[in-house]
Amino acid sequence: MAEVKSAKVILVTCGKLAEARRIARSAVEEKLAACVNIVSAPVESVYRWQGKIESAKEFLLIIKTSRRNLARLERRIVELHSYDLPEFLVLTAGGSAQYLRWLLSNACGH
Repeated sequence: MAEVKSAKVILVTCGKLAEARRIARSAVEEKLAACVNIVSAPVESVYRWQGKIESAKEFLLIIKTSRRNLARLERRIVELHSYDLPEFLVLTAGGSAQYLRWLLSNACGH
């Protein structure tokens, strides 16, 4: 079960589809993620920002990576992202052993 603890799913929202695509490609090219899904139909986000309730249409990235890449991936997303405070929500992933082995072998950035 060590693989389950090592596999992570990261949620990141972006204001523009082009930005989402740029971040996704960078994460995979740099081996910070094995795979990134881009929800290309906008999701509607409702949130509190600077004391006001806001809403925005955003594009969701679902990033599959390993625990050891988290800090580097977060730094890279902050570098590439246009938001002052980008979402970086980490979930522990479970799944088939074969898929988790693939994920961890392809998210091996150094």
